[in-house]
Amino acid sequence: MPNSDLIAASAPELTAIRRDLHRHPELLFDVERTAGVVADKLKAWGVDEIVTGLGRTGVVGVIKGKGQGSGKVIGLRADMDALPIHEETNLEHRSTVAGKMHACGHDGHTTMLLGAAKYLAETRDFDGTAIVIFQPAEEGGGGGREMCADGLMERFGVQEVYGLHNMPGLPIGQFAIRKGPMMAAADRFLVKLEGRGGHAAKPNETIDPLVGACQMVSSLQTIASRNADPLDSIVVSVTALKAGEAFNVIPQHVEIKGTVRTLSTGMRDLAEKRFREIVAGTAQAFGLSFTIEYERGYPVTFNHAGQTDFVTSAARTVFGKDAIDTDVPPTMGSEDFSFMLEERPGAYIFMGNGDSAGLHHPAYEFNDAAIPIGVTYWASLVEIAMPRHA
Repeated sequence: MPNSDLIAASAPELTAIRRDLHRHPELLFDVERTAGVVADKLKAWGVDEIVTGLGRTGVVGVIKGKGQGSGKVIGLRADMDALPIHEETNLEHRSTVAGKMHACGHDGHTTMLLGAAKYLAETRDFDGTAIVIFQPAEEGGGGGREMCADGLMERFGVQEVYGLHNMPGLPIGQFAIRKGPMMAAADRFLVKLEGRGGHAAKPNETIDPLVGACQMVSSLQTIASRNADPLDSIVVSVTALKAGEAFNVIPQHVEIKGTVRTLSTGMRDLAEKRFREIVAGTAQAFGLSFTIEYERGYPVTFNHAGQTDFVTSAARTVFGKDAIDTDVPPTMGSEDFSFMLEERPGAYIFMGNGDSAGLHHPAYEFNDAAIPIGVTYWASLVEIAMPRHA
C-alpha cells in the first residue's frame, strides 16, 4: 500500500505545479514549456533516466525499484496538451494565454503522474521498472501514435500500459471502468460536391448541389438506423455544411464535414463502406461530381480483460470495494491512448472530478482534491503489480 502520509505531504507542491501548468496552456505538439517543467521535476526528484523529444515533444522517465528480479516493466501515461478554448472563469490561476485553456484536465493528469514519479523515485518499494510517459497532442494530434512510432514500447521494454482520465460528475475518490471498448474510434470526413451554379430564379438551368447535399445528409443517417445492428453503437454526425453566400444564387460548390464514431472494427469498416456508397449514389442521382476525404483517426480504446481486472482489484484494495464501477457505459468520445493499447495490453480508467463543469467547457476546472488520489492510484499499480519481497 502506498504511504498516504508521504503523498499527502506532497499535495501543496503538486497543487502549485498544477496551477502553474493551468496558467500556461499549450496546444498539440507545441508543449515545450510543459515538457520542460516535467523534465526538470523528474530530474530534481532523482528519476533514473529522462528522455525528451520522443514523439516530437513527449517526455519519458525511467524509475527502477529496489528489486529487479521480476523483470517487469509497466508504463503509466499522462497527456500534457490543452485546448483552443477561451477560459471563462475568474480563478486566480486562470489561463494567461488568450484562446487556450486546460479544459480537459490534462494539467491535472500531468501533475498526478509527476506526483507518482516523485513518490516512486523516493520510496522505490517495488521489484521492477516503472516508465512514466508524458504525451503531447492528445487533443486531435495523435501524440500517442507518434510516441509509439518513435519506439516507445520497444525502447523502454514496456510490457503493460495504463492510462487515466478525470470524469466530471463522478465523485472524488470514485473510479469507473469496463472491459472491452471503453471509448470510440473517431473518423472524420470531408465531401466536396460540384454542380452547376446559376440564378436562383432559374433552377432548371442549374445542377443544384445544395439539394443533393441535403439529401446526402439525411441518407447518411441510415447507416445508423438501417445498416448497423441496433445493439452496436455508431454515431454519424454532419457538423458543417458550407455553400453559397447570396439569396439569389444557386452555388456551384458544397462542402460537407463531420465525424463517424464506432466501437468495433467491423462497424467501423461497415460505416466507411456505406458512407462512400451513399455519397457516390446520391451524387450520381443529382448529377453532381464529388470527392471524398475520409480519414481514420483514433481507434477504439479497448481495455484488455486481465489488466482491467488488475486495476479493479488494485483500486478496491486501496480505496475500498465500493470505490469502482466496473460496468460504466462506453463513451463515443475518443482517446489516442488507444494507440498504446494496440501496442501493449493495458487498461484506461475514469477517475472522479466531482461536481465540475464538463470536459471541453470554458468553465471547466480540474479538482485539486483529486491529485493525492491520482498519485495514490498510480503508485498502487506499481507496488501491487511489482511487489518487493524482503
